Amino acid sequence: MNAGAEIFRGGYRREGARRLAAVAAAALALAALMVVDLVTGPSGMPLAEVRDALLAGPDGPDRRAATILWLLRMPQTLTGALVGACLGVSGLMMQTILANPLASPYTLGFSAAAGFGAALTILFGGALPVPQWVLVPAAAFASTLVACAIIYAIAHFRGASPEVLVLAGIAVLFFFQSLQSLLQFMASPEVLQQIVFWLFGSLLKASWTSVQVTGAILVLCLPFVLRDAWNLTALRLGDANAASLGLNVAALRRRSFGLVALLTAAAVSFTGTIGFVGLIAPHVGRALVGEDHRFGLPMAALMGAVILVSASVLGKLISPGAVIPVGIITAIAGIPMLMGVILTQGDKR
Repeated sequence: MNAGAEIFRGGYRREGARRLAAVAAAALALAALMVVDLVTGPSGMPLAEVRDALLAGPDGPDRRAATILWLLRMPQTLTGALVGACLGVSGLMMQTILANPLASPYTLGFSAAAGFGAALTILFGGALPVPQWVLVPAAAFASTLVACAIIYAIAHFRGASPEVLVLAGIAVLFFFQSLQSLLQFMASPEVLQQIVFWLFGSLLKASWTSVQVTGAILVLCLPFVLRDAWNLTALRLGDANAASLGLNVAALRRRSFGLVALLTAAAVSFTGTIGFVGLIAPHVGRALVGEDHRFGLPMAALMGAVILVSASVLGKLISPGAVIPVGIITAIAGIPMLMGVILTQGDKR
């Protein structure tokens, strides 16, 4: 008996070490991609120049290099990593609490709500005495929370089951997409161009404000997310099994749903609508570290950041003179990934 238990503990420790190694490897890959993202760009800066500008700081002697690196590229790279992390964590939590492998903030209406809030502000916000760079993210953030409140209200009256939440999310998605279409129909050609560019999803308007706000919300939410890591892992066994372990499933869903809304709002309020990251990153993370959310949540965050920073690099390489928005890159790359997920789920049946 003792020998068997020791063998089990040894296997458990080896598996834990393997998962930690996978998380560490993903972190190193992200760091390397961020360096590549800092080096690439329309103005062109070799690695040595980027290194010198990094070491010299924002007040370095080479003002051109310091401006390009610290005011333009660094905020975009950090914002991309933070937004990807928020979407990755949000996607994993949504897929877990809804028991749906195709759930994500994008497919269930949160991103569409953010797009409506931004479009509404771009169209009518000029009459308010508030700068647009403040008003647009604030409106996108507020609209995302409104979408969460609508879904939660429906679930409150109909029961917070996965099926009800999914159906409510789909209804919210089509509702806010139709409102987006209405605003685009009403907009002048100049305003329409601004709305469409925001809906593409881009890092070009990232700033140190977006880094600070997105980073602060992510840091504030992570302790609550990680506190429920074991509960979310238990929920993967099904509602009945999780409840038999003493877990309040309905309360966990409500709590997780609020955290997902905050993380999604932080992600899309500055960059616009970015799809497929919150859908694909959790599946890649699970393939690497399994269902244990103690490892799955950090891995989903890292994979989301890796995907988005990779999209940023790819957009710069494809079109150096006019950088392609990352939302377009993730949508194109996400389609074959999504088909792979669908085929994989079909094989499991």
